Amino acid sequence: MKIGFFDSGLGGLILLAATTEVLPQYDYYYYGDTAHLPYGDKSEEEIYRLSKIAMQHLFEAGCVIVIIACNTASSETLRRLQDEYLPNAYPDRRILGVIIPTIETLNESGRTKALLLATKRTVESQKYQRELLLKGLPDITIESIAAPTFVPLIEAGNLTDATAEAVALVDLWVGKGDAVILGCTHYTLLKDALRTQFPTLLFIAQDELIPEKIKTYLTNHPELSARLTQEGARTVHLTAERSDYETIKSRLLR
Repeated sequence: MKIGFFDSGLGGLILLAATTEVLPQYDYYYYGDTAHLPYGDKSEEEIYRLSKIAMQHLFEAGCVIVIIACNTASSETLRRLQDEYLPNAYPDRRILGVIIPTIETLNESGRTKALLLATKRTVESQKYQRELLLKGLPDITIESIAAPTFVPLIEAGNLTDATAEAVALVDLWVGKGDAVILGCTHYTLLKDALRTQFPTLLFIAQDELIPEKIKTYLTNHPELSARLTQEGARTVHLTAERSDYETIKSRLLR
């Protein structure tokens, strides 16, 4: 039995790679819905439909736990999958997201005014802001800016232009707060350059926090961790292939 990762494209491979460094013993299965990339401009209903197909595939492949690495899918569909789909289809499995762990990390940092760089759909959903209220953290504020060009630039290997655009957006915000959330798995590839450019800001990158959150979750749920096989197997399934995907996979999986 495996730990599954789901993303709308290849960005979630960054989280997978980071997790295998912390928890190398487990078997992993990655589902990238490259046939429908990007999710950031799709309706909530369409994202839910595509996410449910992904969950079905991952659970049939033997995943006990699935991490929705896609912030857009986490923002739109996670609770619906947990409340409507999972109890009826796979009550003994679990689906986890990346937004709540990110909010927890922001809170633990002591920073109170953050900028969220994310997809258009994640920004529109106001999911980060709603989670702050649900967790009783009204003193923390998050301002959101949509960055729809980042994903295609990064998947094309054009980190130079993606970084330049990110620097320009953050530069407009400097002076308004003290933290920046990189609210898309792809954006984590920009963290080093952004930290160099803005050394006084805290940049929260999900590849640095999700592996430890998974480790803690498994420790707290031994009934699930006991079901995971430990052969170090890695499987990557993409819904559509492209000539340059092998190069991208090699780069993101490090």
